[in-house]
Amino acid sequence: MTDLKLSVEELELLASYENEEWQSAKNMQEEKAKYQSYARATLRKDKRINIRISEKDLRDLQKRAIHEGIPYQTLVSSILHKYVTGALVEE
Repeated sequence: MTDLKLSVEELELLASYENEEWQSAKNMQEEKAKYQSYARATLRKDKRINIRISEKDLRDLQKRAIHEGIPYQTLVSSILHKYVTGALVEE
């Protein structure tokens, strides 16, 4: 057997999986279509904006993007898209 070294994040994911904390998506086709729509909207970049935000908010956005596994500008674009389409809702 190979001596496999896992990162802290990988170890956390493995523990979460082994503790049966993961759930399958209820409607995989619907979920897939939703995220494909988000990706298409995010990738269609034909306009540029510049905004000023606090350093803390930018840091928090970057941390959240890392957690989601996407660039922070893609996350911001996705959030804006969800807001203007009414898909962004409070939990």
